[in-house]
Amino acid sequence: MTKDIRWKQRFTNLSRAFNLFESAVQGNVTSKLEKEGVIQRFEYTFELCWKTLRDYLRHGGIESDLPRDVIKQAFANGLIQDGQKWIDMLESRNVMAHTYDETSFDQIYLRITTEYYVALKKVFDLLKGKVDS
Repeated sequence: MTKDIRWKQRFTNLSRAFNLFESAVQGNVTSKLEKEGVIQRFEYTFELCWKTLRDYLRHGGIESDLPRDVIKQAFANGLIQDGQKWIDMLESRNVMAHTYDETSFDQIYLRITTEYYVALKKVFDLLKGKVDS
Protein backbone atom coordinates (compact mmCIF):
# COMPACT_ATOMS: atom_id res chain seq x y z
CA MET A 1 0.00 0.00 0.00
CA THR A 2 1.43 3.37 -0.91
CA LYS A 3 1.55 6.24 1.56
CA ASP A 4 -0.84 8.21 -0.64
CA ILE A 5 -3.46 5.50 -0.45
CA ARG A 6 -2.93 5.00 3.28
CA TRP A 7 -3.81 8.55 4.28
CA LYS A 8 -6.82 8.58 1.97
CA GLN A 9 -8.06 5.28 3.39
CA ARG A 10 -7.60 6.62 6.91
CA PHE A 11 -9.55 9.72 5.84
CA THR A 12 -12.47 7.49 4.80
CA ASN A 13 -12.65 6.20 8.38
CA LEU A 14 -12.24 9.72 9.73
CA SER A 15 -15.09 10.90 7.53
CA ARG A 16 -17.46 8.33 9.00
CA ALA A 17 -16.37 9.13 12.54
CA PHE A 18 -16.54 12.89 12.03
CA ASN A 19 -20.07 12.69 10.61
CA LEU A 20 -21.24 10.74 13.67
CA PHE A 21 -19.44 13.19 15.96
CA GLU A 22 -20.97 16.17 14.17
CA SER A 23 -24.49 14.76 14.44
CA ALA A 24 -23.95 14.14 18.16
CA VAL A 25 -22.66 17.67 18.75
CA GLN A 26 -25.53 19.19 16.81
CA GLY A 27 -28.16 16.94 18.40
CA ASN A 28 -30.42 17.74 21.30
CA VAL A 29 -28.24 16.26 24.06
CA THR A 30 -29.81 16.46 27.49
CA SER A 31 -28.91 13.40 29.54
CA LYS A 32 -25.60 12.50 31.11
CA LEU A 33 -25.54 9.28 29.06
CA GLU A 34 -25.92 11.27 25.83
CA LYS A 35 -23.10 13.58 26.91
CA GLU A 36 -20.92 10.54 27.56
CA GLY A 37 -21.70 9.43 24.01
CA VAL A 38 -20.58 12.80 22.64
CA ILE A 39 -17.34 12.53 24.61
CA GLN A 40 -16.75 9.01 23.28
CA ARG A 41 -17.34 10.16 19.71
CA PHE A 42 -14.92 13.03 20.29
CA GLU A 43 -12.28 10.60 21.55
CA TYR A 44 -12.33 8.35 18.50
CA THR A 45 -12.75 11.25 16.06
CA PHE A 46 -9.75 13.01 17.58
CA GLU A 47 -7.75 9.76 17.44
CA LEU A 48 -8.53 9.23 13.76
CA CYS A 49 -7.87 12.88 12.98
CA TRP A 50 -4.35 13.00 14.40
CA LYS A 51 -3.55 9.64 12.77
CA THR A 52 -4.82 10.91 9.41
CA LEU A 53 -2.64 13.99 9.84
CA ARG A 54 0.30 11.70 10.63
CA ASP A 55 -0.29 9.68 7.46
CA TYR A 56 -0.72 12.84 5.39
CA LEU A 57 2.55 14.25 6.75
CA ARG A 58 4.30 10.95 5.99
CA HIS A 59 2.99 11.16 2.45
CA GLY A 60 4.83 14.50 2.28
CA GLY A 61 8.03 13.00 3.72
CA ILE A 62 7.61 14.18 7.33
CA GLU A 63 7.93 11.43 9.93
CA SER A 64 6.21 11.82 13.31
CA ASP A 65 4.71 9.08 15.41
CA LEU A 66 3.53 10.49 18.72
CA PRO A 67 0.35 12.59 18.83
CA ARG A 68 2.10 15.64 20.30
CA ASP A 69 4.80 15.51 17.60
CA VAL A 70 2.22 15.11 14.85
CA ILE A 71 0.33 18.13 16.19
CA LYS A 72 3.53 20.20 16.20
CA GLN A 73 4.37 19.15 12.63
CA ALA A 74 0.80 19.75 11.43
CA PHE A 75 0.93 23.25 12.93
CA ALA A 76 4.37 23.95 11.43
CA ASN A 77 3.10 22.84 8.02
CA GLY A 78 -0.11 24.88 8.11
CA LEU A 79 -2.52 21.97 8.50
CA ILE A 80 -3.82 23.22 11.83
CA GLN A 81 -4.19 26.83 12.86
CA ASP A 82 -4.22 26.64 16.65
CA GLY A 83 -1.56 24.26 17.91
CA GLN A 84 -2.36 24.93 21.55
CA LYS A 85 -6.03 24.03 21.01
CA TRP A 86 -4.89 20.68 19.61
CA ILE A 87 -2.60 20.09 22.59
CA ASP A 88 -5.60 20.92 24.82
CA MET A 89 -7.69 18.36 22.91
CA LEU A 90 -5.00 15.74 23.41
CA GLU A 91 -4.87 16.47 27.13
CA SER A 92 -8.69 16.44 27.43
CA ARG A 93 -8.83 13.10 25.63
CA ASN A 94 -6.25 11.72 28.05
CA VAL A 95 -8.12 13.06 31.10
CA MET A 96 -11.42 11.52 29.99
CA ALA A 97 -9.82 8.20 29.04
CA HIS A 98 -8.00 7.72 32.36
CA THR A 99 -9.94 9.53 35.07
CA TYR A 100 -13.47 10.56 35.80
CA ASP A 101 -14.71 13.43 37.87
CA GLU A 102 -17.84 15.48 37.46
CA THR A 103 -16.11 18.85 37.11
CA SER A 104 -13.72 17.67 34.38
CA PHE A 105 -16.60 15.92 32.60
CA ASP A 106 -18.71 19.08 32.40
CA GLN A 107 -15.80 21.34 31.44
CA ILE A 108 -14.52 19.01 28.74
CA TYR A 109 -18.02 18.38 27.36
CA LEU A 110 -18.49 22.13 26.95
CA ARG A 111 -15.12 22.51 25.20
CA ILE A 112 -15.89 19.56 22.91
CA THR A 113 -19.19 21.01 21.76
CA THR A 114 -17.78 24.46 21.14
CA GLU A 115 -14.02 24.85 20.65
CA TYR A 116 -12.94 21.30 19.83
CA TYR A 117 -15.71 20.67 17.33
CA VAL A 118 -14.71 23.83 15.42
CA ALA A 119 -11.00 22.86 15.39
CA LEU A 120 -11.75 19.31 14.21
CA LYS A 121 -14.11 20.58 11.52
CA LYS A 122 -11.44 22.92 10.13
CA VAL A 123 -8.96 20.06 9.75
CA PHE A 124 -11.62 17.70 8.43
CA ASP A 125 -12.62 20.23 5.75
CA LEU A 126 -8.98 20.88 4.84
CA LEU A 127 -8.22 17.17 4.45
CA LYS A 128 -11.47 16.61 2.55
CA GLY A 129 -10.34 19.27 0.07
CA LYS A 130 -7.02 17.47 -0.37
CA VAL A 131 -8.73 14.10 -0.92
CA ASP A 132 -11.08 15.63 -3.50
CA SER A 133 -8.30 17.38 -5.44
